[in-house]
Amino acid sequence: MNRFVQLWRTSTVRLTATFILIFSIFAILLLAFIGWQSSLQLQRQQANDIDGEVRVLQRIVANQGIRAMAFALDRISRSPGPGVYYLGDATGQYLIGNVTDVPPEVLIEPGIYSFDYERANGLPMGTDGRPPRSGYAVVRSVELPNGMRLVVGRDVVERRGFSAIIVQSFFVGAIGIILFSLVAGGVTARRVLKRIDTIRDTSTKIMSGNLSERVPVTRRNDEFDGLATNLNAMLDRIEQLLQGLKEVTDNVAHDLKTPLTRLRNQAESALRDGASDEARREALETTIAESDRLIRTFNALLMIARAEAGAPSGALTDVDISAVVADMAELYGPVAEDEGITLETHVEPGVHLRANRELIGQAMVNLLENAVKYASPPDGSGGRITVGLRRIDGRVLVEVGDNGPGIPEPDRKRVLDRFVRLEASRSEPGSGLGLSLVDAVTRLHGGSFRIEDNAPGVRAVIDLPV
Repeated sequence: MNRFVQLWRTSTVRLTATFILIFSIFAILLLAFIGWQSSLQLQRQQANDIDGEVRVLQRIVANQGIRAMAFALDRISRSPGPGVYYLGDATGQYLIGNVTDVPPEVLIEPGIYSFDYERANGLPMGTDGRPPRSGYAVVRSVELPNGMRLVVGRDVVERRGFSAIIVQSFFVGAIGIILFSLVAGGVTARRVLKRIDTIRDTSTKIMSGNLSERVPVTRRNDEFDGLATNLNAMLDRIEQLLQGLKEVTDNVAHDLKTPLTRLRNQAESALRDGASDEARREALETTIAESDRLIRTFNALLMIARAEAGAPSGALTDVDISAVVADMAELYGPVAEDEGITLETHVEPGVHLRANRELIGQAMVNLLENAVKYASPPDGSGGRITVGLRRIDGRVLVEVGDNGPGIPEPDRKRVLDRFVRLEASRSEPGSGLGLSLVDAVTRLHGGSFRIEDNAPGVRAVIDLPV
């Protein structure tokens, strides 16, 4: 009983039961309508047959006389079948026919009547070869020109038998429809509940801590497979985010431990007895510099988190990307010149996108700062930075290249992770968040970010859709 109550509480079972009820009512009403129309059609057919025979007999009377009509009536009344015939004189006395006794009202007033009757002996009436002795008939009574009474009708016992067959078929069909609907609904509800139970079991395992579990996908490619595919994609993304959160937490703890330790040591040395004012001043300046570095790291983390969370409503506007890239290149021109680096720009003018100007500008700042840091080639020759923007096949490519030592191909994807710094860059200041921020900003705008070989050096490419 409890199992049935639980099943009934599910929307699937209730919707299935509602469908079964609607379908059964419709099917039963349809069967009833068909049966009713069939019975009406039989009645119309019998009425038409009666009217047709009356008209034929009346034409015989008009064309050939009463005697010819009497011979014709006697002949057809002796034929097997459901026909009921009676011919009486002006007083209603029986003359010819397979029925000898007719109610007086039928003979007095012409019209349509129905009554029980006794058939005349020796006249075959039934289809089984034996003359039936009684029956129930629907007749039409007419008065002939010479005053005789003519009664023509049909026995309705066979029609009633057919109607009984229709009623019996109706009930059998109704019961069959209800049983079939229940079976079909039960099978459907069971299949749906089974798929739902699979999703629920998977979610229970995931909530228990097994993040690698996924909803099974069948080969039917139905709506449940579509739902399972979307859920699995969402679970993959959640697992990636949680893994990224774990890595970020570990990296933050690792990378912030050293500067915080330096801060503590500087503060402790400044508080020692005998420390000069100059030493204390130097300790405070070092503390401020380390604090600024920590603040920049946290600001970068916050900006990455906001970019990965998606743009808020109204954050994307029509931006002249060409102007943003050109302005950033012009801003870092003097910085590159101080480092002995040549900066070249190749910016296609008039390129507009729906974007966040501040985030695009910050991404360009990070790329240009990295290029300035690592543009000098190992052989000591002059460094060169190229900044470009071009539009190709509905895409906008923003490129920042240098001729520095470059990044090995196996590490080009790894450097996009947070706090990742290659061994060659450990001597340079930084937190390893610059390229991660560029990648997050690019994905926010529906694009992709990649590191390519610039032969020599590297080329950072921001690929955005128009």
